[in-house]
Amino acid sequence: MGLTDEAITKIKSMIVAGELRPGDRLPKEADLADHLGLSRSSLREAVKALSQIRVLDVRQGDGTYVTSLQPNLLLEGISTAVELVQDETLLELTEVRRLLEPAATGLAATRISADQLAEVKGHLDAMRDAAEDVEQLIKHDTAFHRAVVAATGNVTLTTLLDGISSQTLRARVWRGLIDANAAGRTLAEHQAIYSALVARDAVLAEAAELVHVTSIETWLRAQLGDPDTL
Repeated sequence: MGLTDEAITKIKSMIVAGELRPGDRLPKEADLADHLGLSRSSLREAVKALSQIRVLDVRQGDGTYVTSLQPNLLLEGISTAVELVQDETLLELTEVRRLLEPAATGLAATRISADQLAEVKGHLDAMRDAAEDVEQLIKHDTAFHRAVVAATGNVTLTTLLDGISSQTLRARVWRGLIDANAAGRTLAEHQAIYSALVARDAVLAEAAELVHVTSIETWLRAQLGDPDTL
């Protein structure tokens, strides 16, 4: 293990053990380095690395603090990584979405509020009105699914699914659907999801979302010439 990796591991261990809690200020660099048995340069590199993944917050002139460690903060880097993946990995991400998003939609059906339903409907209506405006379709498609998953009240699940729902993939899918005159079918799938949410039918909501995500996966596999096309 490199010295910087060792320093990262020791700081993380302090957080896990409760020696450092969310919002706590780290001891002075010299004191912490001595406490952990590390060089100050290794500690400095570890702090830099942990600040980049939002575990620590370096405040110039004030010190270094443990962040809130909330999932929406710690997982926010997923979306950046997803935008950089290659075609084969996009298929894997779509498979992950197929595994998680239907279950999340079913859970949302049991928890969604009237205001949240109205938000979902607003994005559905906007998608219909957008017709062949791909940018607007992408915008409201993304917001539609984000609003549905957010209705679960599970911040970790919301952040994770938001991170793997690549804007690049959505753009490719919508452009392909419009070119193939299949956008209407996809809008009907969104309508089915919304109707199940209105009925607060968890089984139907999960099934409707599964149909929708599976159709996207099938389209993507066909585009990539995947021999395992569903």
